[in-house]
Amino acid sequence: MSTTLSPKPKRKPSQRRPRAGSFAPLYPSQEAHDSALNSIRAFLKSHTAYDAFPVSFRLIVLDTKLNVKKALQCLLLNGVVSAPLWNSDKSKFAGMLTVLDIIHLIQYYYRTASYDYAAADVETFRLESLRGLSTSAIPTSNFTHQSLDIEKELGVDQPPLLREHPSSSLYDAARLLIQTHARRLPLLDHDTETGHEVIASVLTQYRLLKFISINCHKEIQQLHIPLRRLKIGTYVANLRHEVPEGQNPYYPIATASLNTPVFDVVHMFSERSISAVPIIDEEGIVVNLYETVDVITLVRLGAYQSLDLKISEALNQRSPDFPGVVICTSSDSLGTLLQLIKMRRVHRLVVVEGEEEERRGGKKGRLLGIITLSDVLQYVIGAASIGEGIEPPEEDNKTANSEMQQRRQTRP
Repeated sequence: MSTTLSPKPKRKPSQRRPRAGSFAPLYPSQEAHDSALNSIRAFLKSHTAYDAFPVSFRLIVLDTKLNVKKALQCLLLNGVVSAPLWNSDKSKFAGMLTVLDIIHLIQYYYRTASYDYAAADVETFRLESLRGLSTSAIPTSNFTHQSLDIEKELGVDQPPLLREHPSSSLYDAARLLIQTHARRLPLLDHDTETGHEVIASVLTQYRLLKFISINCHKEIQQLHIPLRRLKIGTYVANLRHEVPEGQNPYYPIATASLNTPVFDVVHMFSERSISAVPIIDEEGIVVNLYETVDVITLVRLGAYQSLDLKISEALNQRSPDFPGVVICTSSDSLGTLLQLIKMRRVHRLVVVEGEEEERRGGKKGRLLGIITLSDVLQYVIGAASIGEGIEPPEEDNKTANSEMQQRRQTRP
């Protein structure tokens, strides 16, 4: 497994990254791998979502009457990227606000309004208007607009209004996350006196995988099979004829360069419902990663015009606390990945060509794929049966790689 730290924002946006060594044996055992997965799944079936709650945590809940700008400031000041919404009129849960909602809103304004208009409107635009939750027109200082369904206007999917009870098994909660392609699951209980809903917590993909990595140490040590053989992640098409005409050579992965305008990447975020895009040079070497939170930082400062900046310029405004890009190679193991999640907060890994690909004519550090937490969770929980979906060894990789490119990039 490889980890990489991105450069300081004021310096060049590229950097060299240290690697964390893998503990995979020379001849990984399929039987031990399958047995470990069965044990992890049994462990999740025997524990509830409540068990995964951290010892101490803050829960931020936003009223749907709050305007978007204040809600955004609240998220950033508390270092979170999502929060449950609460309808105070009906005393009930009203969905989740995520950074992707803000990305959709930015794209909507960018398409339909001037900078000045957007800056004025966002001061009064309420959270209840994001998905048509309000029932009446909302007056503002400049105009009156009806509640808008932003996702419908942009032609993107609306996030599901899912929830689960804290006493539900972690396995069931994970299955619900997979089935709905969601990254987080609100956990709701009911007040015994009033009968009203109570938001207890939010279970994220990261929290669930970290719970596994902390409590299933012995099982993780048996997960030695390489990530690509397990078909975990999305990989670039190997053959030129597999790339649709007009698409970039790293299809189906969305990519950008340091000269790409920020708004072009915003469009990728919104259209594909993804939260990060690899930044590559002319040879395909991964030099950085641009994330939805980077865009939100610009918007929070009121820098709507900054969306026309190039990525290289926008990276100079990134917080110095940015943790860096996490990379791996396709030969790293699932066990190593889960150990990494135990040690640090990871939301995705950029797969690059390593020594193995270099020996076959590749270029070390060149973009090879993306692995999201959704990909990892889907495999661990068992979207495929035990022993199924395992890519054949090296000699059969050509056929398997052709099938791999058909997978679409999933939500990080």
